[in-house]
Amino acid sequence: MKLLSVNLGRPQPVPYTDQAEGVTGIDKKPADGPVRVAAPGRKGVGASGLAGDAVCELRHHGGDDQAVYAYAREDLDEWERELGRSLANGCFGENLTTDGLDVSGALVGERWRIGSGVVLEVTSGRIPCRTFQGHLGERGWVKRFTRKGATGAYLRVIEPGEIRAGDPIEIVHRPDHGVTAALQFRAVTTERELLPRLLAAGEALHPESLEKARKYMAEQLG
Repeated sequence: MKLLSVNLGRPQPVPYTDQAEGVTGIDKKPADGPVRVAAPGRKGVGASGLAGDAVCELRHHGGDDQAVYAYAREDLDEWERELGRSLANGCFGENLTTDGLDVSGALVGERWRIGSGVVLEVTSGRIPCRTFQGHLGERGWVKRFTRKGATGAYLRVIEPGEIRAGDPIEIVHRPDHGVTAALQFRAVTTERELLPRLLAAGEALHPESLEKARKYMAEQLG
């Protein structure tokens, strides 16, 4: 398992975002050298966990629990076949494009060591938005991405440091529950009846998902 590329975005004006200034950093390109990774701060204030990477819409993106977004090259390759077009590393807005790692199947709370020092922890899957659809230019993309469920994974930074393309990825901790990023995604989007299962992941789960699961349980108990 290895890191194929570390991808960074710059703010760009586009017509398809609801961000107040009309800019987005979703169009990410591979960096040439090492990139510093660190916890950016709480959501709404902190942006990306990668130095030099733009997160423009802080209401929905960025912050400690969404500091880094990873997507598997294998899933990009499958999308290439389905869409009939080339998809470069970073084109899904992912910071990390991986090789040999089942990112959507990663467990919430699973920890990856990248290179010699950086440790990241899976928190949730990625929910598609209007900006993602506009960026790709695929009609009905939000529904199509949701239906497929190859969501990739958001991660928080446990141990900061530098990473670069080619770094090995090692899974250093794997929880004993079955809550994957893909399962979390289904529970908070199309299959709310799965929400109680998310509680097994505990505090490792993205706080917003944990709150949804607890609220659902409270409603069911009357």
